[in-house]
Amino acid sequence: MSGESAISLDEAVDLTRTGDLWLFRGDSAADRTIRALTNAPVNHVGMAVVLDDLPPLMWHAELGKGLIDVWSGSHHRGVQLHDLRAAVLQWSGRYGQQPWLRQLDAEVTPEREAAVLTTIARLDGTPFPATAALAARWARGRLRRAASVEETYCAEVVAATYAAMGLLGSDRPTNYYDPGMFWSGDDLELLDGATLSAEIRVHPRPPHTPGR
Repeated sequence: MSGESAISLDEAVDLTRTGDLWLFRGDSAADRTIRALTNAPVNHVGMAVVLDDLPPLMWHAELGKGLIDVWSGSHHRGVQLHDLRAAVLQWSGRYGQQPWLRQLDAEVTPEREAAVLTTIARLDGTPFPATAALAARWARGRLRRAASVEETYCAEVVAATYAAMGLLGSDRPTNYYDPGMFWSGDDLELLDGATLSAEIRVHPRPPHTPGR
């Protein structure tokens, strides 16, 4: 695993901007199954959305419904827009995942911000597929065959949003992508000169200080 650099969650939240990626790796059976099926070092990916004076948000898809979706104002499973800090703390604490941040180096123009909001309006609330359906969906994508829009998983959400922003081409369907494709070293090809930084390991909580 790369990502030797490490920062606190507070630092990461301050740094993150729209389009930055948040990647997660856990040890549950489902986490290991996803990584084994996709041969990926991580099992979850989300995208930061940071607009105007709103707190930083996390745009992703998951099975849980513990956090409020700030777009719909309700609790539901599937594609969701969460408070970023709360989402990272849930994934690192309740789900036992290690987070990393990858920063996007590209101009996020008003047109790209509008594309992000349009994608959120279109996909928010879309159900997350069961594990078997997810695997079949991804395998279909690797054959360059698009899947139905009735369900979607985390990497598809990021890929669809990047495509709407003009950062990914249309030659691959969104179900071609898995979380590991957003980890450095894979063949992710961004457009318009955009690049992603190396992974920055994020410590969700301050390290323990002896005597405190």
